[in-house]
Amino acid sequence: MNRQAHEIDHRIVGDDMQCVEITLDPQETVIAEAGTMMMMDDGIEMKTIFGSGDGREQGFMDKLLGAGMRVLTGESLFMTTYTNMTSGRRTVWFAASYPGKIMALDLLDYQGKLICQKDSFLCAAKGVSIGIAFQKRLGVGLFGGEGFIMQKLEGDGQVYIHAGGTTIQKELAPGETLRVDTGCLVAMTQTVDYDIKLIGGIKNTLFGGEGLFLAHLRGPGHIWIQSLPFSRLADNIIAASPRAGGKGKEEGSVLGGIGRLLDGDNRG
Repeated sequence: MNRQAHEIDHRIVGDDMQCVEITLDPQETVIAEAGTMMMMDDGIEMKTIFGSGDGREQGFMDKLLGAGMRVLTGESLFMTTYTNMTSGRRTVWFAASYPGKIMALDLLDYQGKLICQKDSFLCAAKGVSIGIAFQKRLGVGLFGGEGFIMQKLEGDGQVYIHAGGTTIQKELAPGETLRVDTGCLVAMTQTVDYDIKLIGGIKNTLFGGEGLFLAHLRGPGHIWIQSLPFSRLADNIIAASPRAGGKGKEEGSVLGGIGRLLDGDNRG
């Protein structure tokens, strides 16, 4: 099958703090979220684009609509393209902003479409469309940790998404259901039915510590789960920060603030 998207080569580097190395042939292009590029060879041209990023000819209003939809997902208004303008092969590297794993996925293996969490997309071959996916049920919009809108990746090219911590993959059989913390859902195929349901029981509501709602995923389809959502990591850091009102781990000891001073952790 002849692809419409550019056929880029890649190598994933690292273990828990991964980056992806994209090698471009002459005139090949990769599109990426703003702020994900690490470094690049000389001869690669960067351009800021307005729209879905798939390279199709679009009028101004179409581009404005595509960019506006990206803003609704909490992403940047613009995306960046990286094109090899030389006669040889050139390389550009991308990385996420927190620990985890990068997954290289071929959209042809998933009927040309994946639904993913709004901050998991890193980069993709030119020709992949990055849009939004509206969930059918209002409950998802009101109570889903990732909001009413998720990202939609469409096309026949390679995409690279990032998951925090460890990644778990599951294949759901028809009718099989899995309950997942809303922040832990990274991506799913378009055949998975997605809903948000209330956790029953007053004790769960008051003392559960896991929130009031869980995502209910029903097969058939494939799903990707992350063990450390960025929101959970950020909350734990803030909670442990003395400047934000949190308490250091040694504050219950007799040393308290003196322990921080001895450790050199009493910066003004």
